[in-house]
Amino acid sequence: MVVFQNKIIYMPGLPPNSRSEQIANWARRCGGIQWTEERTMAADGTDLAMAVTTVPLAQGNRAAAPTQEPIAAAHVYLLYFQGNAASIPPRLPDLSWVLRAAGDSKTPNLAPMQLTFVCLSYRGYWTSRGRPSEPGLRLDAEAGVRWIAERHERMFGKDSSTAPILLVWGQSIGCGVATNLAATGRLPPAMPIRGLILETPFLSIKTMLETLYPQKWLPYKYLWPFLRNHLDSWANLELIAQASKEKGDPAPMVYILEAERDELVPKAQSERLYQRCGELGLPVEKGVVPVAYHQEAIARGDGKKMAAQAILTLAKRARDSG
Repeated sequence: MVVFQNKIIYMPGLPPNSRSEQIANWARRCGGIQWTEERTMAADGTDLAMAVTTVPLAQGNRAAAPTQEPIAAAHVYLLYFQGNAASIPPRLPDLSWVLRAAGDSKTPNLAPMQLTFVCLSYRGYWTSRGRPSEPGLRLDAEAGVRWIAERHERMFGKDSSTAPILLVWGQSIGCGVATNLAATGRLPPAMPIRGLILETPFLSIKTMLETLYPQKWLPYKYLWPFLRNHLDSWANLELIAQASKEKGDPAPMVYILEAERDELVPKAQSERLYQRCGELGLPVEKGVVPVAYHQEAIARGDGKKMAAQAILTLAKRARDSG
């Protein structure tokens, strides 16, 4: 377990066809959302794949927009980090319906805004090169933000008044990648993380060892000193709060999306993260998807609606706080 922990934690080859999936195979189930495959490169030269789309936010409120007060121009970017198995294309139908729900919303004062959704494929996953590890995933996450910053500059110009709003969404293991990025990632100065969606999060790899192997006579949970992968959201939240105070910047809002019947991560872990945010002064909200298991949070209709509302809430708060 110590030697092969990367292979145990990260499972890019499951199911067996995950490396050969194509966006086109899932396009009919995406409800008209058009995804394209893009490429970027991590700092160590690893070639990475991404699935990208751009959609309007709250277009259901567009008719009312002319009668409202002028709204500062902004463009929202949402960087998505998946869980530990499978690849990006099979996730696109559910993510597409979340985006459709966000687009059809009548949330006030968001109609002129658009959202570019970027699903980053970690090294070793889908058509990305390399092999997954926590240090490698840190580089991959940073590469995703750099690609977004470069895209924003190409789209709007270096001195544009259209401000970028960066949100990050992690699912399961992706929550650790997301909080790693927000806590210690090397981000472009003009691209701070303004909000975090943590879907079915856990505290850390260490706590998951204790959860999966609670028996005292099993050695696995005692191997945590040998971990090379920590994905420690509990510690990262404190670093995020400290950095916000030191810089005098608004703290990113956190939205925790919990699956009511999560059979893998005990709900006590998401509750502890929720309480942790409150103790640290991080603005936080939580939604619980009824009767959903670990992998079903956004597969269910209620979960899609909650995720869409989370996107709108984080975007509006980031825009209003400047």
